[in-house]
Amino acid sequence: MQSLTEIIKQINDAVKIAEKTPQNPEKKLRELISPIWETFLKEKRVGLNLQIRDELTLANGRADTVFNRLILEYKKPYAIKPDNNKNRQLITQVQGYILDFAKKERFSKDRLLGVAFDGDHFLFMRYVGRWIVDEPLPLTESSLEIFLKNLEKLTSKAALIPKNLIRDFAVGRESRNKVAVDCIKAFYHEINQHGNSGDTKEHVFFEQWTVQFAEVHGTLEQKKIDKETLFTSYGFSKNEQKDFNVLAFFFALDSYYALLMKLLSYQVVGYYTLSKLTGLPLHDWEELASDDLRRKCDELEEGGIFRSIGVRNFLEGDLFSWYIQAWNDGIYRAIQQIVKCLNDYDPETMEIAPDETRDILKKLYQYLVPKQIRHDLGEYYTPDWLAERTLNQVGYGAKDKDLFKKRLLDPGCGSGTFVILGIKRAKDHAALYGIDPALTLQYITMNIMGFDLNPLAVISARTNYMMAIADLLKYKKGEITIPIYLCDSINPPQARVAHEQTFFQEKKSYEVKTSVGTFLFSHSIINNQRIRQLANLMEDGVKSGQTTDAFLKKVERELNLTKDELEESDAHLRETFEKLVELENKGINGIWARIIKNAFAPLFVGKFDLIVGNPPWVNWEALPQGYRNDTKPLWVNYGLFSLSGHAARLGGGKKDISMLMMYVAIDKYLKDNGKLALS
Repeated sequence: MQSLTEIIKQINDAVKIAEKTPQNPEKKLRELISPIWETFLKEKRVGLNLQIRDELTLANGRADTVFNRLILEYKKPYAIKPDNNKNRQLITQVQGYILDFAKKERFSKDRLLGVAFDGDHFLFMRYVGRWIVDEPLPLTESSLEIFLKNLEKLTSKAALIPKNLIRDFAVGRESRNKVAVDCIKAFYHEINQHGNSGDTKEHVFFEQWTVQFAEVHGTLEQKKIDKETLFTSYGFSKNEQKDFNVLAFFFALDSYYALLMKLLSYQVVGYYTLSKLTGLPLHDWEELASDDLRRKCDELEEGGIFRSIGVRNFLEGDLFSWYIQAWNDGIYRAIQQIVKCLNDYDPETMEIAPDETRDILKKLYQYLVPKQIRHDLGEYYTPDWLAERTLNQVGYGAKDKDLFKKRLLDPGCGSGTFVILGIKRAKDHAALYGIDPALTLQYITMNIMGFDLNPLAVISARTNYMMAIADLLKYKKGEITIPIYLCDSINPPQARVAHEQTFFQEKKSYEVKTSVGTFLFSHSIINNQRIRQLANLMEDGVKSGQTTDAFLKKVERELNLTKDELEESDAHLRETFEKLVELENKGINGIWARIIKNAFAPLFVGKFDLIVGNPPWVNWEALPQGYRNDTKPLWVNYGLFSLSGHAARLGGGKKDISMLMMYVAIDKYLKDNGKLALS
């Protein structure tokens, strides 16, 4: 790639030639300099589909060159004066082009940049509620770098904003439908055909997802899903509608949305953190053959790609990697479409327009799943204005001098609305008080947290979280953890005494229930907060083919277990590890150690100064029977059940899970004198 010095020399040579051109020297300057910009863009952004239009006719004139959202007007050499009072006619001309182009292309005028250039000076202007016209900048390495950075940012095909993502990746009137429909159908037909039988990853993951789906939304028997809206929105033919499997459809929908988020996250975060990268992170994936693309997706799902950029836990507990094992031509072509489409977006929009990109996935999901279907599932999203008001009420604001002394938790975070707004306020606070970016990143990831039981919500929140801190990741010191956990904040793993359960106490075994069985862990492992390290050792041991004895010796050494602790833990550790090895041999491992680690998160994160959020609203009678049984002692303990016998089994009136979440949050997660606001 050419250096700034080399580019300036080329521009100076072009100016000398244009200056000696008797007729239309500015046109000659454009002819000589335009190739310089094009070469820069092609070298800098490999694979970018350039949209460059020369002499674009507008309502009140003809713009020399338009690079998507950058309007460049050439003038004859030395025509731009250092004093803007002498550039009024030129400024009015370029401002007129911005207004005309915004109207013609239906751009918001504040998303455009106008630049005048005469080979000797740059003159930048933009509209942000009012006109901002910079003083002319002489051609130097510094001013050239500013121009090239803006050129690079504004030339890509699409800004990474909700409107564009909805157009390309959702369904409905505002969308093109094809990408979403093709992928969802490819997943649905595979799950519907093979998802209910055999020891396959798709069957086991589908089964685990089904359990969690019921705990999050209530049992499907309690729902009246509008199938007509579903069939129409996603284009299912009459033949496809026969014996339609609604659960398989929702699993396919969640799998598509999860994959889109993972690819989008890698594109954005990789762009900021992979310093040796040429072009966009997904560029080389576009033309991969089927087997090669499957291997790339496998690496993505294993988390290796995210670990390479310093984020270890992005995909912990994820249930949507099943498609790797079920790979077929339909899945290959559907994913190829997603990759190609994502490569038409500019990741730096996250930095250029942070307010427009905040929580973009919530807005996308609202268009991916029609309102009627979301209503049928009982899904309601918190509007930003309400979340902002809630944060104001608990006193979490950028101007608070003690903000970095406060810890913030959303115990049912969904896509992360409260968490992301909290991060924004923390970043604004850091900018206001000049706090070091590395310390800002450390504070955010240690003190702004979320829990959710819904695997899709967790991957949404982690994606939003990671994109919210993407510009800070270059300052990280070592690996970071995205503090969004797939866990049940109401009913985390319990110590069992006979058939009674306690909450975070008693020296008895703790259990984690999954679709492949119940995993038990001794009190000594949990009490000493060793489960995170243990989960990593289990995963690494299974992957590397360790023997059980070798695994136990490594656990004893790495966790520094005493003889008594080892004796207490041995049987459970041996049984758990051998179960994971068995699952690995069947090809259905990969998530269970991560699910175990996340499940225990509520026991380790400590207490918080502030708890905010919009808790799940699911009636007692809509909860799965198993979950009712598991949580009943908590309802009784907090005095939420005042009846007995048959009435108590039915919930004793209209009880809602949000009530229990509030009681548990106050009791277990809120500091003394802390503040709670649930909307």
